[in-house]
Amino acid sequence: MKRLELFANRSVQDEIITGLEESITDFYYTLLPVVHGRGKRDYRLGSATWPEENFMIISYIQDQDEAKAAEAIAQVKQQFPDEGIKLFFVPAEG
Repeated sequence: MKRLELFANRSVQDEIITGLEESITDFYYTLLPVVHGRGKRDYRLGSATWPEENFMIISYIQDQDEAKAAEAIAQVKQQFPDEGIKLFFVPAEG
């Protein structure tokens, strides 16, 4: 089992969720709709100075679904290369 953690600009939230739901049967997740922080290029703080915001998805998936999730996100990253989409997998017990 893997813990999937994904961070991205809120502008691509619908595309990411749709891609994951279409790629993984019974994709269940927790959505943190507003996440602030700093990446390699910019701050995303939802303020007047740094107005953009991120979101985060957390999901626990089967090992065999890791490649499906990675491919779904790779397709979205290809469409939106400047949106700071970051995907991580962490081993989990379940």
